Amino acid sequence: MVPLISIHLDRPYRAYQGGDELHCQYQVDRVKVDQLQAVEASLLWYTEGKGEEDLGVHYFERNIPTTEDPDIRPMKQFTTTLPCSPLSYEGIIIKIQWCARVRVFMQDGTVYSHDQAFLLGKTPVAQIVQP
Repeated sequence: MVPLISIHLDRPYRAYQGGDELHCQYQVDRVKVDQLQAVEASLLWYTEGKGEEDLGVHYFERNIPTTEDPDIRPMKQFTTTLPCSPLSYEGIIIKIQWCARVRVFMQDGTVYSHDQAFLLGKTPVAQIVQP
């Protein structure tokens, strides 16, 4: 069965500015405790479009089962202060997208991932200007 990955960001419109604190909660459901090898949570940006794609990680944590805490499925959370750049951007040639990402590593080697996009900054969408 495919795990259900839930990500919740603290702002309803998922819009932030540089220097803001972002609070994220995440949880994994619909899998048995012994099926999980690890759960990773990260806050990152990536580019899409022409040319080489780029990626930068702002926050990262990895949870693995331990003898003291063998169940890594319950709700976890983190808080981080957002950087001032790069800002979210939707251009003609390139796009910069921020997201919270949770990756689930299963014992059988399968990896599942879920992203929750958000905006950093108030950069307007680029438009082609006709002469």
